[in-house]
Amino acid sequence: MKKSISIKNLLYPLPAVMVSCGANELEHNIITVSWTGTVCSQPLMVYISLRKERHSHQIISRNKEFVINLVNKDLMPAMDWCGVYSGKNFNKFVEMKLTKEKAQKVNVPLIAESPVNIECQVTEIKELGTHDLFLAEVVAINANQAFLRENEQTVDLENADLIHYTGGFYYSQGEKLGKFGFTLKKYFFL
Repeated sequence: MKKSISIKNLLYPLPAVMVSCGANELEHNIITVSWTGTVCSQPLMVYISLRKERHSHQIISRNKEFVINLVNKDLMPAMDWCGVYSGKNFNKFVEMKLTKEKAQKVNVPLIAESPVNIECQVTEIKELGTHDLFLAEVVAINANQAFLRENEQTVDLENADLIHYTGGFYYSQGEKLGKFGFTLKKYFFL
């Protein structure tokens, strides 16, 4: 039997990422985000949701660009630190000893230590309540060569050791359970 509970976010797991922003040295910043995802495949569109009072909210609203930097276990301490402290008070690249790398299409630094960097241009900002949704088109993707498969166009995300967020805790990826469509072969013998 089910029991009704209070309304709260229970849509987990969520990716835990570091979003870099800023068009110049003085405003470069990193914010930790778990409210992010894909919303369209053609064109490839993603979103991040930020509270208005966050320092990065102002920067992204002004410049209309950001980079989603995927996070692995090695980056987890920096990701957590960047989520706790504000870029108003700290230069997060310096504090966490992260390397800025030039992006291909946007005027925002990539985090070189990230296995994958997703360059984004904002197409719409939607006010929702506690958060604003930044809808963005993906304009370039950069991947560490160590995580590229043989064709050099596919990223081996299984071995990238990516982090996700569930109910206040960070987790690494679990075991692979099956490939998309596996039930057709297993249950319908196609």
